Amino acid sequence: MDTNWQIMIFTFLGGLGLFLFSIKFMGDALQKAAGDRLRGILDRFTTNPFMGVLVGIVVTVLIQSSSGTTVIVVSLVSAGFMTLRQAIGVIMGANIGTTVTAFIIGLDVGAYALPILAFGALLIFFFKKKQVQNFGEVVFGFGGLFYGLELMSDGMKPLRESEMFLELTISLSELPILGVVVGTVFTLIVQSSSATVAILQGLYAEGILDLQASLPVLFGDNIGTTITAVLAALGVSVAARRAAAVHVLFNVLGSIIFLLLLKPFTAYVLWLSTILGLEPKMQIAFAHGSFNVANTIIQFPLIGIWAILVTKLIPGEEVVVEFKPKHLDVHFIEQSPSIALGQAKEEVLRMGDFSVQGLEKTYDYLKTKNKRSAEMGYQFEDAINNLDQKITDYLVKISSGSISAADSTRHTMLMETVRDIERIGDHFENIIELIDYQENNRVSITDDAMKDLDEMFTLTIETVRKAMSALDTTSHELAREVVEQEDLIDKMERTFRKKHILRVNEGRCSAQAGIVFVDIVSNLERIGDHSVNIAESILGNRA
Repeated sequence: MDTNWQIMIFTFLGGLGLFLFSIKFMGDALQKAAGDRLRGILDRFTTNPFMGVLVGIVVTVLIQSSSGTTVIVVSLVSAGFMTLRQAIGVIMGANIGTTVTAFIIGLDVGAYALPILAFGALLIFFFKKKQVQNFGEVVFGFGGLFYGLELMSDGMKPLRESEMFLELTISLSELPILGVVVGTVFTLIVQSSSATVAILQGLYAEGILDLQASLPVLFGDNIGTTITAVLAALGVSVAARRAAAVHVLFNVLGSIIFLLLLKPFTAYVLWLSTILGLEPKMQIAFAHGSFNVANTIIQFPLIGIWAILVTKLIPGEEVVVEFKPKHLDVHFIEQSPSIALGQAKEEVLRMGDFSVQGLEKTYDYLKTKNKRSAEMGYQFEDAINNLDQKITDYLVKISSGSISAADSTRHTMLMETVRDIERIGDHFENIIELIDYQENNRVSITDDAMKDLDEMFTLTIETVRKAMSALDTTSHELAREVVEQEDLIDKMERTFRKKHILRVNEGRCSAQAGIVFVDIVSNLERIGDHSVNIAESILGNRA
């Protein structure tokens, strides 16, 4: 009997491992095939909560992970691309989209799992074309998913003879709330509702659980899947925590509603099974789909209330880095290129402000090692890159028309300034990566080196800020101060390099720490160069 239990546990766990790997492998391959378009789809089509639901379904079907969709949504809310109300719609859609896996499993093509795996491997290893390899990865993941299910099913068969398990199933039938707890806890452990629903389909198909006991477990699976969003939101932005809270509240309320309606819902699933002639696994798939669709329909009118409630539950001002341009109105380009240039300048100043704030967050990360500062720094860099593209496109459109000589000079200056600000963003991103390296490799920087970095960071931030003020006011006086301060930054860099060599020679500084220090100083000096480029554009001295 011991051997049987060992075989059962090993087969089940091996099958579960293969299933989880295959789901992730297939989702990653689908995501690679879709590329950055997923984020674009979410940004472009979530114009209102209803569209958000539809987009949530599509994206979750593509990446095979409601948690993955929620994580993308959270980043978009933090970036100001999406409101909390739109995000709630996408989260609801993600819950519907994740039921597709249960329908795929309901097809029960387990007998063909190994040939599907072989075909996937053939496409991955014998074809050079990237698209074919991506498709091969999707097929391989698909086959692995079914082979994992077969192994799990084989592992669960002996449970029919287990007294202990039979007693548990009777308890689940008599106490639906226990089923919800079991489903929630198991999904918390496995971190995949697709896997726990698949296990439930297997138990129901084997006749180990009846429908009355299975449905509460299914509701619990839906609650348990929210843990990924909760974990992703811990310690990050207020927007992330609010989106995760909506995910939890949405599924908890849905489970309560359907627990109260358990008998009519069970009767509905049985009726549907009779009408459509459904196999046991497909019955669970339809129950899962019906639960999430009905839950979305019931709670869709409550989106506004959910947004207000989570804002009250999770107070705090969200620092939103708004990626979208605010001033680039295309109507001005034809009507008045001069006004359009003024609008472009306002957007360049916003971009410059992001560079200052990004530098400040980078400096804060160096001092405190607070990951939130690094995350904000990366967000500012993303925003700078986005504005770089949008402003450049806008300026190109302006130049395609006829503009005066004076406007042409302004146009050239703005084009060059945009490029310099974008490079400043690249340099502070480099510094964040260096600090990450320092943290991950436990590289210790001496107090003397930190004092040098403090001095250089403070001067660099002040110089960039002054360059942006000079651009805003077209002040020649401020521009000249930027040129003088940049000379100081250059001198600092040379002095600090020499001091660093002395520290290394005296054995007070490790080689790794030296690399980090020199690279940070070098990036700050480059930021100074880009600041002086902006100043010289204002002075008219730029080469």
